[in-house]
Amino acid sequence: MDFEYSDRCKGLQEKLLRFMDQHIYPNEKAYKEEIDRNGREQGNRWLPTRLIEDLKPKAREQGLWNLFLPRSPRAPEGLSNLDYAPLCEIMGRVSWAPEVFNCAAPDTGNMETIERYGSEEHKRQWLEPLLRGEIRSAFAMTEPAVASSDATNIETRIVRQGDDYVINGFKWWISGAGDPRCKIFILMGKTDPDAPRHSQQSMILVPAGTPGLNIKRPLPVFGYDDAPHGHCEIEFKDVRVPASNILLGEGRGFEIAQGRLGPGRIHHCMRAIGVAERALELMCKRLNSRVAFGRKISEQGVWRERIADARIQIDTARLLTLKAAYMMDTVGNKYAKAEIAMIKVLAPNVAQNVLDMAIQAHGGAGVSDVTPLAALWAHNRTLRLADGPDEVHRNAIAKLELARHVALPGEDLGLPITRS
Repeated sequence: MDFEYSDRCKGLQEKLLRFMDQHIYPNEKAYKEEIDRNGREQGNRWLPTRLIEDLKPKAREQGLWNLFLPRSPRAPEGLSNLDYAPLCEIMGRVSWAPEVFNCAAPDTGNMETIERYGSEEHKRQWLEPLLRGEIRSAFAMTEPAVASSDATNIETRIVRQGDDYVINGFKWWISGAGDPRCKIFILMGKTDPDAPRHSQQSMILVPAGTPGLNIKRPLPVFGYDDAPHGHCEIEFKDVRVPASNILLGEGRGFEIAQGRLGPGRIHHCMRAIGVAERALELMCKRLNSRVAFGRKISEQGVWRERIADARIQIDTARLLTLKAAYMMDTVGNKYAKAEIAMIKVLAPNVAQNVLDMAIQAHGGAGVSDVTPLAALWAHNRTLRLADGPDEVHRNAIAKLELARHVALPGEDLGLPITRS
């Protein structure tokens, strides 16, 4: 395997690191203050921040734009998965940074979905303004009344009526739905409950503002509302959209989901590694600056063990991420499914472990808003649920591994024979 980054990737890394130093890290406090000020002065925390909108043209001028989308004529700046990995990692060090570069979830997954599965009209109407950063989007799959880790449980109905489809159901944890710039939803629902299990579901485009689409409430994560992005509970009540809004056709929802979630999952993992790197950096700086019991905390054995463990875990996660990205580029997402599942388990858990160490090193400051660690911890903890919980991915990995060792007819695996 060749994990060497291209010359273009290396150049973009240098540009991105400078951009982060000049524009992102110095504005972390200002970003939060602007949202709080909108709440106090405008009575609305859900307004787009001027800070991000002002930074977007700067990023685009430097070629740091739409880097996530490979092989799209509409986004020629897109990189391979392997080349995107180190850039996505750098962006992931600050939770709001990816939006500055038009590389934020769920827009990235939605753009890839429309590019791969949408009609030319869908691309003109929705993909192109998304690629320009003019609008945002949401992906409506998870439901409150069923275990949505098994998508065959989803109950939202999509029923054909003449030239339209009518949608009824509830969704929740719909990221981005609280943003007033969110103009399009990709919704997964059931078109034919009597079809074979994996042919019952379909995906359809639902424009924001369609009558019957009602955002019920934002859902905080460990007390963070994540405004102006947000995660919302939504009711779809007799929502009527043109039949042409269906993606690929009825019964193709699972096929689309697998195509969408592969890149989405690995992007989450790339960003999680960036989070872990930043947590380790903050931890080391803190340990070097504090004295307890007559010597620097960094000189105490237990902390050196933790630093070593963090470095081992981060580099392990990065290597598996790069392997998965390399396979996605060379043999396709389908044949990289084991590696994608493995990294989706490993990377968020590694980030969580390193964040926990860093919080411990900072004491009370670690659980406050004095550092970014508490917010990063809350955001990262959701990744063990988002795009499939750990348990589902572990089950998939185990099934693939067991299948490798099934005996063929007449094959002797060399196992001892026991008789009762």
